[in-house]
Amino acid sequence: MKSIYKLSIALLLLPLMAIQGQNIDKQVVGDSLTLSNIINSVINNYPSLKKAEKDIQSENAKIDLTKTAYLPDVNFATSYTRLGPTTSITMPIGGVNRILQLYPEDVYSAAISVNENIYDFGKTTKSVALNEQNKEIAKLSVTQIKQRLSLALMFNFYSIAFIQEAIIIKDEELKTLNEHLNFVEKKASTGSATKYDILTTKVRISAIENQKTDLQTALQIQKGQLNSYLGKSQGTQLVIKNELLISKIIPSVDSLCNIAFANRNEMKIAQQKVAISQSRLNVVKVQNNPSLNFFASGGVKNGYFNDFLQDVPKLNFAVGVGLKVPIFDANRSKYIKIQANADIEGNQQETELTRRNITNEVVESKANAQSALKKVTQSELQLEQAKQAYSLAETNFEAGVITNLDLLDSFTSLAESKLVLLKTKIDYTVSLYKLKIALGEQIY
Repeated sequence: MKSIYKLSIALLLLPLMAIQGQNIDKQVVGDSLTLSNIINSVINNYPSLKKAEKDIQSENAKIDLTKTAYLPDVNFATSYTRLGPTTSITMPIGGVNRILQLYPEDVYSAAISVNENIYDFGKTTKSVALNEQNKEIAKLSVTQIKQRLSLALMFNFYSIAFIQEAIIIKDEELKTLNEHLNFVEKKASTGSATKYDILTTKVRISAIENQKTDLQTALQIQKGQLNSYLGKSQGTQLVIKNELLISKIIPSVDSLCNIAFANRNEMKIAQQKVAISQSRLNVVKVQNNPSLNFFASGGVKNGYFNDFLQDVPKLNFAVGVGLKVPIFDANRSKYIKIQANADIEGNQQETELTRRNITNEVVESKANAQSALKKVTQSELQLEQAKQAYSLAETNFEAGVITNLDLLDSFTSLAESKLVLLKTKIDYTVSLYKLKIALGEQIY
């Protein structure tokens, strides 16, 4: 009996990510949910994915912000100033002494200024390229989150599928044991069976009921996690449709590794980090490049010295170009280049480490899938043999050749064989999904 209990909880020990969900449109209670239905519903509304998508929007804003260096800066400025005391001189003009103020008491001006970067020798271009690389890694992060979330949902889905079927098997066991108990009690009334036979059967029934209770508790926990993923209330009743994958031919490890290297997000992210490090180095290299700027300003103001009518504003302007050439930056760019080169080499090593880890995952996933397929074949044979053994045991028990305990042992073996076959089929399905994920294939 202990072996049945162990088999029942084995799949529940698979690692599941403890993630909280948000509310989405409710599935009609009683509908049979498929794995693809669940994954699509969660991915469309999951908080971590929404945050990652906002990160992409932030990167787009950074790119647009960097590109503003290509555009001119236009400003309008106006001012009014009251001066006092003012300086004045007396001059004979046309035979008449007139007082001439050097500047008016009321000074006002209005002007529009334009500043534009004409050429910065590649600084803006390199910065835009760096931000584009950061945006790509943000996109890859979204895909990676979806894949990890799909993996967690897959474990949760097949845990529920296993427990649901295991409970059905337990119900069948209880039905058969109760029928057998009635049969033994009738035999005991005629003296053909003993009280020990009745008690032994009742003990088996009690043990199965306890195992069923454990399974029901585990099912409640797993469905609670699924409701959390889906953003549903914990009282929502969900029904899982058992989906098992059929056997398939698995290519060689070398072929699988090549596929994984081309498709895995982890490899793409590692390679993107190398590209980002190179872009940072390119940005550093051009930081000390000269910059050529154009500026212009035009408007009106009063207060010119040679204006007798100083309250009348005059048009004015200023136009020119400026060149800025950095000469010495206290060796900052030198040390930043050293840091950037170290980052490039570190990311290259990370790429190689990722390659090796992917290889290990592919080899492990292929081996587990092949082993699970062999176990399915063996379990099917074991179940067929257990059915035949139980049929013979029933015949021998009715003939009085074997005891009640022998018959119950044969029945227990049959129930265990059903659970073993169910578990091996689910293990094979999970192994195939894990192999797909190891190859970088999207399961969402």
